[in-house]
Amino acid sequence: MTARGRKHLMMPLAMVLALIALEGCISTTPESDGRYTVPIGGSPVISNETPYSQALRCMGRYTAQRPLRIAVGQIADYTGKNESDNSGRKLTQGAALMAMSALAKSGVQLVERFDTSVAEMELKYASSKLIGNDKPQVAPGDYRRILAGSIPGSDYYMVGGITELNFNIRSEGANGDGGQTTTNGIKGSASASLYVMNVGLDLRLVDTNTLQVVDVISYQKQIIGHQIQAGVFDFLGQTFFDASVGESALEPVQLAVRSVVERAVLEMTSRLYRIPSNACASNLDTDNDPLADATDKRRPQPEPQPVETYRPATAMKEEKHNDQSRQDPYRWYSNPDDSDGGLRGRVD
Repeated sequence: MTARGRKHLMMPLAMVLALIALEGCISTTPESDGRYTVPIGGSPVISNETPYSQALRCMGRYTAQRPLRIAVGQIADYTGKNESDNSGRKLTQGAALMAMSALAKSGVQLVERFDTSVAEMELKYASSKLIGNDKPQVAPGDYRRILAGSIPGSDYYMVGGITELNFNIRSEGANGDGGQTTTNGIKGSASASLYVMNVGLDLRLVDTNTLQVVDVISYQKQIIGHQIQAGVFDFLGQTFFDASVGESALEPVQLAVRSVVERAVLEMTSRLYRIPSNACASNLDTDNDPLADATDKRRPQPEPQPVETYRPATAMKEEKHNDQSRQDPYRWYSNPDDSDGGLRGRVD
């Protein structure tokens, strides 16, 4: 057989061998468990944590002393950024759900106002006497009654939105090529790049009874990504080879949104309940959080304060805040008597 004939024979033979190899992974008939193949992976389900989750849980011992009911409204994506292939939005549309999870971690009592469709349908059925009452002390066949005042109201509600998504705030890169000058000489290339983007969030806390905004927070978080690639090209007699390797990574954008939400909820809750600024500082990642007390090196650290029964901030609207409160995340708040108030202001 000639070389040309062997070449044409090897191509279909290689395809047949590949199909036989794939036959061991996928079957045209389902197995006894009802699947055509066994899925890859198997990573266990874990808790969705951020650097602020532990600090939120630490606050539960303070929020339990003065229970307040907080509702979460719409926290929408106002960036208007879509994927280039029109497959959807670039940022999560579930920031409100992240805020609910953050408030639950801190032990705050939540009342549902985000999705009341089921409750409204149940109320409609109960109004039409279609829902039975299965309580043992009630006569069989009785229906559920609608009682005035059975739904608790909220003291405050949280609304806002994701307002920033800035791509490539800054990027750096380097690349190089080298090799022999001959036509068939070995040649190689390498490149590396870094880039930074960010997301921003604006939240406000509103008094449900007066509709007065009692707290506003605007936070942003930068996100970093990198890419490294190297390759080599060479001739080996009558053949050649071209090989390359690379690695790229981007900090999860949606996890960055969750981190910003949890940091904002941590700040709002601590101010609402008048929790000491250093109460849960040990639970913060002080190496990566410039807002943590221990990272402010320009001023002495406040003395630990005794745990007291803290009153809720129902009178926050009457308190005068420092104009520089959150415009500079590294600035400390000052009390009205010019004493040191720490990062979260005065504790009464």
